[in-house]
Amino acid sequence: MAARRWRGLPHGNLSACPNGSRWVMDMFHECAQDGRDIASVVLGLVSICCFAAASFPQFYQACKTGIMDRALSIYFLLGWLGGDLLNLIGSFLADQLPLQVYTAVYYVLADLVMLSLYCYYKVKNRGGGFAAPINTAFFFLSLGMVSTVSLLGRGAAVAQGTATFKGRSLLSAPTNELGPEPFTRSEIIGFTIGSISSVLYLCSRVPQIYTNYKRKSTVGVSYSLFALVMLGNSLYGISVLLKNPEPGQGEGDYVLHHLPWLVGSLGVLSLDVVISFQFLAYRGGRPSTHEERDALLGQQGDSLES
Repeated sequence: MAARRWRGLPHGNLSACPNGSRWVMDMFHECAQDGRDIASVVLGLVSICCFAAASFPQFYQACKTGIMDRALSIYFLLGWLGGDLLNLIGSFLADQLPLQVYTAVYYVLADLVMLSLYCYYKVKNRGGGFAAPINTAFFFLSLGMVSTVSLLGRGAAVAQGTATFKGRSLLSAPTNELGPEPFTRSEIIGFTIGSISSVLYLCSRVPQIYTNYKRKSTVGVSYSLFALVMLGNSLYGISVLLKNPEPGQGEGDYVLHHLPWLVGSLGVLSLDVVISFQFLAYRGGRPSTHEERDALLGQQGDSLES
C-alpha cells in the first residue's frame, strides 16, 4: 500500500519540470527531477508487481493440497477483497489515471478467483455437486466485471487528473503547485477510503493468524503469498520516504497526507511477520485427519465423475 503524488502536467511537456525524467512524466504526469524521485517511482512500480504476483503461489498451493477451505480463513479473503473494492471505487471517484484503474481492477479479479477457489474446495470437500455452478457463476461475474471496467476505463483515460500511487491502493490526490493547502475534495476521498481500506487489510490478518494457531499447521497456505506482500509493503515504505515533498510542502505535511497508507502498511507488515513465525513454528505440522480425508474424498469424487 504505497502512496505517491502524480502532478497534473501536460503529456510530454517538460517546460514546467526542468531536468525532469521524460518517461516518468509521459507515463504518470510526475515531475521526477533527481535520482531520489526516479528511485521512488521505480520502487513503487516494483511494489505493485509484488502485489500483483502474490496470489499465484496460493492458486498453485490450493490446487496442490485441495484443502484451501481449511487452510485459509474466509474472513481473511473477504477483508482483502473489501480493501481492494474500496480502492477500485475510489479510483473512479478520484479520477485516477488509467494505469492505476486497471491495476485496481486486476486486484479485485485476483481476489474473486481466490474466493472462487475457496468456495469450490468448500463444496468439493463436503461431497457436494455444486462445483460446476460455482465456476459458471464466477465466469459470468468476471465477464461482467471486465466489460464494466472497459467502459468505465474509457472515461478514466480521457481524464487528465493527477493520481496518488499506492502499491496496493491507488487513489487520486491533486497537488497545488503554489504550496501546501488544506485537503482538497479528492484528497479527502482518497484519505477516507484509504483509511478504511487500510483497516480492512489490517483486520484481515487476524482471522488468518487465529486459523493457523487453531490448526497448528500452515499446510495449504503459501508462504510466498505473504512474502511477496511483505516485500511490496517494504518497498512502498522506502518509496514514500525517498519521494521529495512538493515545492513549498514540509516533510510533516507530506507524511500527514500519506499517513493512512503508512500506518496500514506498517501494521500489515507487522502482522505478516507474525504469520511468518507461524510458518516456522508449524513447519513440521501436518493437516489434520479430517482435512486429509476431505481432500481424498474430493479426489475420489473427481475420479468417479471422469
